[in-house]
Amino acid sequence: MRAGNIAVFTLQVCAVLGAPAPQASEEPVPAAPVVDDLNAALLSGIPEEALSAMEALDAARFEQIQEEIAEADGLEKRLVGSCTLSKLRIRREWSTLSRSERKAYTDAVRCLQAKPATWPAAQGPGVKSRFDDFVAVHINQTMEIHYTGNFLSWHRYFTWLYEEALRNECGYNGAQPYWNWGLTALIGLENSPHFDGSAYSLSGNGAAVPNQGNIVISGGDGLPPVVLPPGTGGGCVTSGPFKDMEMNLGPANLDLPGGTTTANPAGPFAYNPRCLKRDLTTAINRQFANTTSILSNLLLPQNINDFQMQMQGIPGTGNIGIHGGGHYSLGGDPGRDFFTSPGDPAFYLHHAMIDRVWYLWQALSPTTRTKGASSVAGTRTFMNMPPSGDTTIEDIVDIPYTGGEPRQIKDLLSTVSGPFCYVYL
Repeated sequence: MRAGNIAVFTLQVCAVLGAPAPQASEEPVPAAPVVDDLNAALLSGIPEEALSAMEALDAARFEQIQEEIAEADGLEKRLVGSCTLSKLRIRREWSTLSRSERKAYTDAVRCLQAKPATWPAAQGPGVKSRFDDFVAVHINQTMEIHYTGNFLSWHRYFTWLYEEALRNECGYNGAQPYWNWGLTALIGLENSPHFDGSAYSLSGNGAAVPNQGNIVISGGDGLPPVVLPPGTGGGCVTSGPFKDMEMNLGPANLDLPGGTTTANPAGPFAYNPRCLKRDLTTAINRQFANTTSILSNLLLPQNINDFQMQMQGIPGTGNIGIHGGGHYSLGGDPGRDFFTSPGDPAFYLHHAMIDRVWYLWQALSPTTRTKGASSVAGTRTFMNMPPSGDTTIEDIVDIPYTGGEPRQIKDLLSTVSGPFCYVYL
């Protein structure tokens, strides 16, 4: 699919949404063959066809990246940084992995949970494991990495550092998988290979808690709250590889059924051992993170500010975006806690999907969306509270105690440059 065909592809996906198409671009765009009858399928608006459309764009971008690397003075020469075809990792959807591949991943996560922390005990007495190191740094930086100009680049680097820890410290040989919310919206969370509770899942639902009230997310600043339904669980996870998992940190700001919140009075870094809870809520998945929501976020925004704001949910609209949709679909503790959410191992598959949507959005205009000042927007604090300067591509992303060195945002904008060498399929 050369430049002309990718433009047709984009126009047709816009037709599925009934949305205005983006303006044509003269820059290079993904190239890959696409099945001829995909065009008609895109126009149908059927969720399965929308999933296929995104897979086609994955394949198109993958082919383009392979060509770019191959043209960089030979297969083993650098594209940017040290990314070569022999090093290129392919991140795949959880349901496409074999049982042995899924178990290898969850075994590595459990290994990380058993390794001692590197976070200083004096700063976080509740940080007990390498897994907790990642939760702790997310807690510590939460108000500087959400609704900010570094939201996407910070979480891209964070997820990659977690993947590196699994590989380098726990012998995992695969790439970080992702959770395509569009799939679980179709079949239901509890019916999916992601959350069916089998030994090859990410564990299942929490024990059922009857008569739960709604979740009420405060709008703040005079804005109306967002009211969400409870799920079908709510208690401790009872099956799968993480059924005996112990969480140590938080809660920091946990939304509870009935419209209240709770926090550990001793602080989010204090030792507070408890079970992993989930309240799987397919209704939230289907409302906020379905295939149309994903395609809309991929195709409608024409600048990075609009893209990341739609993804996170524009305050006051009642829409929590695909980012919030994934988190609140998991529910429970820490799924409904803005700060401690990496305490659920599914967090990293959720954020790999966030990264995949950004990767695909970048693929539609790679030159302008992976480099230069226009590739970032926003300030350095949550919704600019307190007021802060504008984010620039020279800003530093520093994620201590995770194994990575500080990096400028401009080195984190492409998945095949800087420290990265991976694609999505």
